[in-house]
Amino acid sequence: MAIEISGRSRFVRANGLRHHVLDYGRGDKGTIVMLPGITSPAATADFLAVPLSKMGFRVVVPDLRGRGQTDIAPSGQYRIEDYAADVAGLIDAFDIADEIVIGHSLGARIAAAYAVLHDPEKPRRLVLVDPPTSGPGRGLYPTSRDSFLTQLNEAKRGSSVEEARRFYPKWPERELRLRLDVLPSCDETAVLETHAGFESEDFFPFWAKLKRPAILLRGAESPVVPPSAAADLAAANPTIPIIAIPGAGHMIPWDNFRGFFEVLAPVLTGGRKH
Repeated sequence: MAIEISGRSRFVRANGLRHHVLDYGRGDKGTIVMLPGITSPAATADFLAVPLSKMGFRVVVPDLRGRGQTDIAPSGQYRIEDYAADVAGLIDAFDIADEIVIGHSLGARIAAAYAVLHDPEKPRRLVLVDPPTSGPGRGLYPTSRDSFLTQLNEAKRGSSVEEARRFYPKWPERELRLRLDVLPSCDETAVLETHAGFESEDFFPFWAKLKRPAILLRGAESPVVPPSAAADLAAANPTIPIIAIPGAGHMIPWDNFRGFFEVLAPVLTGGRKH
């Protein structure tokens, strides 16, 4: 049985590709552009987009290039600059002003690059959730390309919830089932070239140029932003707050939904200064 997704499905051309987007709500508190991770099509963010829309926000979640129903880009066009240009094109196509950008993992890297590369003088509210801190001179991304390939191939042949749970032991069953439904839509080249970018592209130059209002949330148990990397981030840009979410690894809102929202909600509504 297919899992029901609440967002309205929309298609738009931007940056030379046809993009699929899930659109939630028509709130008056602003528009959140939510950018998912390396193997997370837009539908996987439904459990986040729904409560945010109920808070009064419009939430727009794209399938990143090579995922879901968005076009597959040619090999070599999965650089961070390509993704950032997609976001700029989507925001223009939907005529979004004063956007709030929330990005998780790959999406957090994209959010930072978008803010720096596209009209950097415009203040943007950014929430970066556990961005990969691997890169040149900083070691490997902690999840191997073989692990991603295993998950992708298992999902394409028809994996079980029990098999998926060995990768994500803390996830609710709905989110595991949903991941199995949509993971086969991820193009292998998109995944592998993006994974290679986690190790060949440097996140820190983008991070160092970010200005407030912005915040970084990291999983207290995450190997992607371990304490040593968090210290390096704080040294490289001491103006941006870094908050650890307890009881969470890299997949923060899946691991600790309540803890994630306890921090995120006041950031979005102005209850926390940042």
